[in-house]
This record gives sequence, C-alpha cells and structure tokens, in this order.
Amino acid sequence: MSTQPLRALTLRQLQCFSVLVEEGHFGRAAQRLAITQPALSNAIKQMEKLLGAELLTRTTHSLALTPVGAEVLARTDFLVNTVDMALRDIESTVRRGRAFVRIGVIPSASGAVAGAVSEFLREGGRELEVAWRDAPSTTLLAEVRSGQLDFAVAAITEAPGGGLASVELFRDPLVLVLRRDHALAGLEEVGWEAIGSERLVLFESGSMPALGNPARAQFAQGAEPYRVSYSETLYALVRGGLALGLMPRLYTESLRDARLVVLPLARPRVERRIVLVYPAGPTRNEAAKQLIAHLRDRLPLVPGESAAPAAGKRRAGRRKAVR
Repeated sequence: MSTQPLRALTLRQLQCFSVLVEEGHFGRAAQRLAITQPALSNAIKQMEKLLGAELLTRTTHSLALTPVGAEVLARTDFLVNTVDMALRDIESTVRRGRAFVRIGVIPSASGAVAGAVSEFLREGGRELEVAWRDAPSTTLLAEVRSGQLDFAVAAITEAPGGGLASVELFRDPLVLVLRRDHALAGLEEVGWEAIGSERLVLFESGSMPALGNPARAQFAQGAEPYRVSYSETLYALVRGGLALGLMPRLYTESLRDARLVVLPLARPRVERRIVLVYPAGPTRNEAAKQLIAHLRDRLPLVPGESAAPAAGKRRAGRRKAVR
C-alpha cells in the first residue's frame, strides 16, 4: 500500500478518532471536540477511506475497534499526545520562558527521583516546569509509549520493548516485614524455607505477582496469601499478627514503626529491576534529554550490584537514597 494517501490525514481527523474511542459514544465525543455528530462521523469515514480499512464496528448502542483500528489507535494516540505536549512546550517556553517536562515515577521510587530532579534544577540554575505522574509501572510504560510522558522510572521484570528504550538504575530486592516479637525477628536475614507455614500478605498488582508467586510456591507452604493494594493495609495486617509482609525494599524506606522489623530475604534473593524508560526515537525536547542523562548518572546501581569500580565511591555516598 502506498503511503501517499496517508499524507492527506489531518491532525483533526486523528484527534477525532482518538477522542471517539476514548468516549465510546459519538454524542459525547462530538461535544468534547466542539463539533457536530455528522462532522465527527464524516471525519472518521474520511480517515477510513484514506487508510483503506475499517477502524470501527458500529452498532446502535456501542462502538468497537477492529484489529486494524486497535493498531492504528496506538499510533494515533502517540501522534496526538506528542503534538499536544509539543504545543505545551511552545507555550511554556514563549509565555513563561521555561521548558516543560512530564515525568512518571512509581510511588516507591519517588523520593530518589525527586531528590535527583531537585539537584538537577539547583546545579544548573535551570528554569524548568515539571509535571509529575505517579502510577503503577504498567500505566507509566503505556503513557511513555503513547507520548503522554517524556520518560518514567518504573519497575520491570522483563525488557519493555514496544518502541521504548530502558536503562537499569538499580535492583530492588524483596524483603520480609514482621512484628518485632516474631520468632524470626532476631535474624540478620530470612531464607524462604524459614517462612514455612506462615501466611503472607503482598501487593495484588504491579511486579509482586511475577516476583513473589514463584518463590512462594516453591518454598512457602502456608495458606494462600492475603493480597492488598496499599502498604498501609499490609503493615496493619502484620501489626495485627495476621500475616508476614512480603514487599520490595523501596516501600519500607518510609516505614517508621518500632513495632515492625524489615529483614532481607535470601536463598534465593528475588529482585525487581528499577529502570529509566523513554522513547527509543528522538527526545522531544532538550530539557528532557538533559534530565534523562542526569538521572542515569545520579540513580546508579546499588553498591555491590556489579557497579563499575571507578564510580564506586560516588555510588556508595548515595546508597541510602536509592535503596
């Protein structure tokens, strides 16, 4: 198929398609776009004609993407979001005299990332407008891929792919959280076999299912674990003596509770990878490019995790910030 007809596609048509799929209704989409329903319908028909393929199946009460439509949508969203972000860049630069960068970060790594960004702004005396997005890793990866974020710090268990580049920053091992009066609390570290028949509580989403379930299935013979969404609930169940907490170490950095103890888990040591993720193509603006380079330098591997000898001293000085 020649790409020549596609060059007749307009940004407005792409916006119409993106908004229509998001709203799932012609009336709501037309209202949001400030156009009439016939105009919206015509925009979609023109887009399908230029592409030579049906994008949507329509019934009286619903809309559904065709397989081709689903593929086109991913690229449409990227183009629409990239243009929107570029316009915000221009507005911020012209009206405020500063660049605009949108950062995504998993909540557990937000302290380390915020500290590094603050250092970046102080060191260069930079005028930069930063927008923050905290969300689970799966959401952040999707938003970097769609052009809604310039980059993100996320947790992964495998390479993200899909047009994304990633740089590993450090490893975040699983730890065990237990009451101070528990029989295991006096140990320096806990082996998985020592958990025995104890019941665990862990996060129901994110990287925990991929990390914790295989090891638990191999070594822990207790009841099916409790699965929760928030660390506050996990800690509450541990305090109540209802379970032992299983979670990534980063989450415990803000834990200040004399009743609880955090111990490393060993044999095996199970870790998630904390990575800096950004589009594999050209960086959207120079400020984002510089900030990505700064984070790559300031959030290195945890000491002892195959860090380069030349950087060992600097990395050791920041161990607490990245653990």
